[in-house]
Amino acid sequence: MIKIYNTLTRQKETFEPIEPGKVKMYVCGPTVYNYIHIGNARPAIVFDTVRRYLEYSGFDVKYVANFTDVDDKLIKASQELGEEVPAIAERFIEAFFNDTGALNVKKATVHPRVMDHMADIVDFIEVLIEKDYAYESDGDVYFKTRAFDDYGQLSQQSVDDLRVGARIEAGEKKNDPLDFALWKQAKDNEIKWDSPWGEGRPGWHIECSVMARKHLGDTIDIHAGGQDLTFPHHENEIAQSQCRTDKTFANYWMHNGYINIDNTKMSKSLGNFILVNDIIKEVDPNVLRFFMISVHYRNPINYNRELVKAAGNGLKRIQDSYQEVVTRLESAVLDEPDKVVEDIIDANLAAFENHMNDDFNTANAVTAWHDLVSETNKYLRRPSTSTHVLQRIIDAHLAYKEVLGVTLDIEEVLLDEEIEKLIEERNTARNNKDFARADEIRDYLKEQNIILEDTKDGVRFKRG
Repeated sequence: MIKIYNTLTRQKETFEPIEPGKVKMYVCGPTVYNYIHIGNARPAIVFDTVRRYLEYSGFDVKYVANFTDVDDKLIKASQELGEEVPAIAERFIEAFFNDTGALNVKKATVHPRVMDHMADIVDFIEVLIEKDYAYESDGDVYFKTRAFDDYGQLSQQSVDDLRVGARIEAGEKKNDPLDFALWKQAKDNEIKWDSPWGEGRPGWHIECSVMARKHLGDTIDIHAGGQDLTFPHHENEIAQSQCRTDKTFANYWMHNGYINIDNTKMSKSLGNFILVNDIIKEVDPNVLRFFMISVHYRNPINYNRELVKAAGNGLKRIQDSYQEVVTRLESAVLDEPDKVVEDIIDANLAAFENHMNDDFNTANAVTAWHDLVSETNKYLRRPSTSTHVLQRIIDAHLAYKEVLGVTLDIEEVLLDEEIEKLIEERNTARNNKDFARADEIRDYLKEQNIILEDTKDGVRFKRG
């Protein structure tokens, strides 16, 4: 029995999908104006793991994760780069798949894009206007926040509290400071679409309501995203969706915690964003994923090199034990099952599942995996081992691997800093006329698909 901490009710609830055996899940994806940063990577990994465990538990999961491929950030990037918005979006969608693929994140069942849903967005807004939940104002369309009685339920804020400090910004033409934009009138030289209210583009919040309904229906099982999206994004989604359909939008709301960088909250103002594309040049992406799941998804996580290194050591302990079991299986004596050991394995697997059933507690699940390694290593010290037991251990490892999404095969991947050290060693060898060592390093790098290039600034490398 799976329990989920529901942000809406602030308590753990037994998960009961709308349709038995099937799960409809929507996760807010990135705005594709740049490479994803580590803050984007956390929900991608967290909710991929949730999806994996639901599938492991026998559910057929329809997983929808959107791309915001038009908004203010993309328009600004377009103006700065002199490049069309669709081209920028396409480039960084491809980069997203490259980066998340390295993190072993499975592609969603559907990855909808805003630009492909303009007709649906316009239709959705028209219905809100017809039902008097929205109004047009000189080419813009706004949602009447006060018309939705339950506004603030997700973030547990009252409309009166929200009103304090609310302002109408320059250029906005709304009737109430709390109202939010559903459609924005196009400015000069901006990407735009036709609508009943003139040329323009959608507001940010409307896109997820439309795409969730389009691909999953009026009511979905799980809606997920980063904690920073709770308000106003998810609050606004609930308001506009439930006013549009007169139905509950999502039954369970899940939010992952913030990321700190060296004990400092990651924020744009501090400029301490770290791009995943840069991290995985220095850190094995398999280790980065393992680091992320070693903390419960609702808790904040502190990223620094020492903690990542410690996670890597923990993963290697698991990998080494698994590889030893695989090796021993080839020479093990085929004999009767060992009920005592197999009961320990079964108990460990049950503990793993209990932790995952308890709001997807991957931190405790990883601890259970380490416990399996400890029991395995005790067993491997015996003079003889059973193929039956070893296979049971392997099956348990493979189950944990599939759920948590990490790789058990140890791959020798050269990181950028290791390559730089080898290049430096090669340069020293050449200066010392140790050409044999220099050639040895060059050939080794070539085998790793590392190509050396001589430039005016010295030797540089690229991956072949």
